Amino acid sequence: MGSAVRARWSTNSWFEAGAVVVSSGGIGGNHDLVRKQWPVDRLGPPPKVMVSGVPDYVDGRMVEIAEQARGSVINKDRMWHYTEGLRNFDPVWTNHGIRILPGPSSFWCDADGNRFAAPAMPGFDTLGTLKAIRKSGADYSWFILTKAIIKKEFSLSGSEQNPDLTGKNILLLLKRLGKSPPGPVQAFMDKGEDFIVRDRLDDLVEAMNALSGEGRLSLEHLRGQIEARDREIDNPFSKDAQITAIRGARNYLGDRMMRTAKPHRLLDPKAGPLIAVRLNILTRKTLGGLQTDLNGRVLELSGEPVPGLYAVGEVAGFGGGGMHGYNALEGTFLGGCLFSGRIAGRSVGI
Repeated sequence: MGSAVRARWSTNSWFEAGAVVVSSGGIGGNHDLVRKQWPVDRLGPPPKVMVSGVPDYVDGRMVEIAEQARGSVINKDRMWHYTEGLRNFDPVWTNHGIRILPGPSSFWCDADGNRFAAPAMPGFDTLGTLKAIRKSGADYSWFILTKAIIKKEFSLSGSEQNPDLTGKNILLLLKRLGKSPPGPVQAFMDKGEDFIVRDRLDDLVEAMNALSGEGRLSLEHLRGQIEARDREIDNPFSKDAQITAIRGARNYLGDRMMRTAKPHRLLDPKAGPLIAVRLNILTRKTLGGLQTDLNGRVLELSGEPVPGLYAVGEVAGFGGGGMHGYNALEGTFLGGCLFSGRIAGRSVGI
């Protein structure tokens, strides 16, 4: 923020000397604001319960302040939230959530045990799956998988959850080829409230209903869904979209070795034990925000720049308050942060 810390703000000017660069992130830490701006027409009603994928200070406060100074905030309803959130057993911030980065093999169903249809499959269409979850009327969904799947296909977001990659430790990385899940994943299995491990499906369903406190799952219905999926494993001509995706992933050597489990029946005792994971909706990215010009200056509703006010990164919707559109392309957000920061820095002479 530089000289902004020492500046006296008034309704007419952000500063008396220097410039203010707002880089406070989006609104994901403020769930009330997320619900207020939720795109009901596209994603259904907002969730009552979510976990936070960002710290408490990412609360939209600076967006509000900039708006009071005549800054234009556009595309408020554009947002990107994840569907595979876990409650962190060792939280760093309030309601701290960690996202699963899943491989393709887990059985994914809504709170009533209905398997999601393509493209709502693990690792595919995030916003499409979010819409399907909200349509179900619940704030959560379920993965059902086996130990054979979790040890190979589960990764967790966050540098602290991937010490082998962040530490560039080859020996630690090779442990992902072992017989047990990676250490951080095993820790969530042992301590995380969203994990259930059982040998038999009936015991698993009983525990799932107890965890949700809603009793929505029918053993017979869920068994039928899983058995229908399992039958496709043995069909070499299967048109099941998920089975096709699993086989496609394993055509790539890297995924075959380290990222995708060998296709197998979930109810095969040899692949067990069975694991259920309750997946919470996890708040994360704001795709709308402060409208800026090509120099990073925040614009008024009239299109004129607010004197001395700049915005970069997620608070500006990763670039101009809506560069990524409604759906975005996952993996491209960081570029907008770097580019807008560079442009604004040059503009203010940093």
